[in-house]
Amino acid sequence: MRPLGTSYPVVLLAMLTALSLSLAGCERRGQVDPGVSTGELPDQEVADFSVTETDEGHPQWTMYARSASMFNARNLIVAHGVRVDFFGEDGARSSTLTAREGELHQLRRNMVARGNVVLQTAEGTRMSTEELRFLNREQKIVSDDFVRVERAGDVLTGYGFESDPRLEHFEFKRQVKATVRTRSGGVLEPGKGEH
Repeated sequence: MRPLGTSYPVVLLAMLTALSLSLAGCERRGQVDPGVSTGELPDQEVADFSVTETDEGHPQWTMYARSASMFNARNLIVAHGVRVDFFGEDGARSSTLTAREGELHQLRRNMVARGNVVLQTAEGTRMSTEELRFLNREQKIVSDDFVRVERAGDVLTGYGFESDPRLEHFEFKRQVKATVRTRSGGVLEPGKGEH
């Protein structure tokens, strides 16, 4: 009969090896790829993506993205590093929207832009927010988030924003504040005189 002391290190070594292998397996299972976190893999991924919406051959808008993933079952394109050029009736670019990421719903061609969203018109009006939606059929931009619009030195802020892509006709629904520059270069704020 063998003494107990000689087989104990072998058994202990085998147990430690099995334990380390099982822990290594757990570590791999715990690391989740961000693209797989929803359980849905894209059907296609592309770099330098672009798509153009036309009306009777006239461009309405063109969306560019650094990269895009297509999810065919949901008719959805998820894009990163987004730029959208909007065009007027004359075919000239009227405004440009940029955002960190966006979604294009392919059936209605509606878009969602998120993260450092800026819409700059050719005339110099600038709108910024964290998220907005573009309703393609209505040719309307809407946002429930805080929105800031700058035009010729004037600044308007508020929530519940609606506008056309050229920022020609826009409105805020609530918590509206305005800072207006006077002809002399002073600033008028609600409830205050010129500065």
